[in-house]
Amino acid sequence: MIGSVIAEPNTQRSMLEHAIAGDEVAFARIVAAHHNDMARIAYFVCGDLDMAEEAEQSAWAVAYRRLKDLRDPDRLRPWLMSVAANEARQIARSQRRRTVRELAVTDPTRPHDIDHAAMIDLADALGRLDPKDRAIVGLRFIGGFESAEIAREMGMTASGVRVRLHRLLERLRKDLGDD
Repeated sequence: MIGSVIAEPNTQRSMLEHAIAGDEVAFARIVAAHHNDMARIAYFVCGDLDMAEEAEQSAWAVAYRRLKDLRDPDRLRPWLMSVAANEARQIARSQRRRTVRELAVTDPTRPHDIDHAAMIDLADALGRLDPKDRAIVGLRFIGGFESAEIAREMGMTASGVRVRLHRLLERLRKDLGDD
């Protein structure tokens, strides 16, 4: 179906219903609204721009096919981010390659007092985490998910997520020398 043949969607619920019905314009609006969140979580989990882009594209294909399976339209953003995190995790696991992390030292949007060495250390410490662990940290701190939401998306219990997140943060603090 080319273009929108259904009335103009104006709410997230309406947009989702239109996209499920085959309205490509409605799906394009969903993509536009959630692209940046999915790109951020995919990059955070993969730690590599090429893998993150591959994961994001794969996630959108999965989302397009499975959009009708989403039971609660109010959970669209968390669902999309978890799809992106899962795709990124699978790609990172299958490729298992180490990458050099580059930082934009001359980025004019960043304050000049950023400790670039600390940023490199953090990127390295995050890179040593398992992709599933990076997904948990990413969903919490990039996605803003609560432990119950992460648990639902990762197939864990909320208390299991809290314990794992606590251990991950302790590990990161130790790796960074912030004891």
